Amino acid sequence: MSSLRRDFLKSAFLAAAAQSTPAFAAPAKLGLPGPYPGRVVEVHHPGCIVSGAYQAEPVKQMMGKGIMELTGAPSWQDAWKIFIQPGDVVGIKVSPVGGPTLSSDAIVLNQIIDGIKEAGVPVRDIWVINRYAQELQAANIDKWLPDGVRWEAASPAYSENQLDMGGYDRDMFMELAVVKPGDDPLDSHFRRSYVAKLVSQRCNKIINLPILKHHQSAGVTISLKNLSHGCNNNVNRSHVNATANACGVFIPTAVSQPVFRQKVVLNICDAVKASYHGGPPARAPYVWEHKTMYFATDPVALDKTGLKVIDAKRASVGMASIALSKPDKDSHFLNCQPEHIEFAGLLGLGMFDDKKIELKHFDLA
Repeated sequence: MSSLRRDFLKSAFLAAAAQSTPAFAAPAKLGLPGPYPGRVVEVHHPGCIVSGAYQAEPVKQMMGKGIMELTGAPSWQDAWKIFIQPGDVVGIKVSPVGGPTLSSDAIVLNQIIDGIKEAGVPVRDIWVINRYAQELQAANIDKWLPDGVRWEAASPAYSENQLDMGGYDRDMFMELAVVKPGDDPLDSHFRRSYVAKLVSQRCNKIINLPILKHHQSAGVTISLKNLSHGCNNNVNRSHVNATANACGVFIPTAVSQPVFRQKVVLNICDAVKASYHGGPPARAPYVWEHKTMYFATDPVALDKTGLKVIDAKRASVGMASIALSKPDKDSHFLNCQPEHIEFAGLLGLGMFDDKKIELKHFDLA
């Protein structure tokens, strides 16, 4: 073959390859902080909630805009294929602590399920997961699921004795020198929090679906706390009373476990409704319609963004920032501990420095 012909064929091959190459690059590594460290996409739609009810079409638009802007993908399906592949077993970690008033919503949850299906995962391999079955059922999440999508919880209900092991992995735990009153500090079992089997054994990918909320001990409960306290046992030792509060170190230590670093591929924060005080329950005076959703692979950047949003709301009604707040009739802890977000950043779980956070805001009509 002549050199001229070889050059011609080489040029033709490269041209064809260029035409078939997608306009975005699929990331090589998923997990925390993920392929887009520091990037947070904020999508606002004024019509996403009407008379307290989520609206399907605006929420669909928000979900599509958010995940496509986060990834740079040209379509909804392409964006989901970055995170999910055929053969995956996917867990969606919901947040039902706020009950029917302020928990993961059916429309948002079903949009995520649709995205996972678009990526080639059958419904039998999609699980909605939570620590307590009773919480999930009280929020009616079990009643919203499409046929074939299953749900499972690690424990039946909240208990002060949080060392039940039936739904937890004895070989996967976080040890921290904090125990509840009455527990033996020399017994390692009381110093450990074991990972739910749902996370360690059931699923190989986790989609984290938190709500934007205030929390009396942790300051906020968004992405990081939805994982630390929603996927491990023996967590009430982290905040046993108003003064014995260790959330600042407990949360980042729990989420720093390899199983979370490797399996959590996407965080979608539902802030259509949010709370700015008195959390984690949904206290009516402090719930507001923020009409926004947040998207990130980086839970630290997302939580830092959410902390600033809640502080801004508090300032607008004359309240101190979370870090400077003191106890009142609806929030009893001496000091909230939003520093768990900064410690998580120091552990490499994401970006805490505002200079390294790229916040992309979009208003939809």
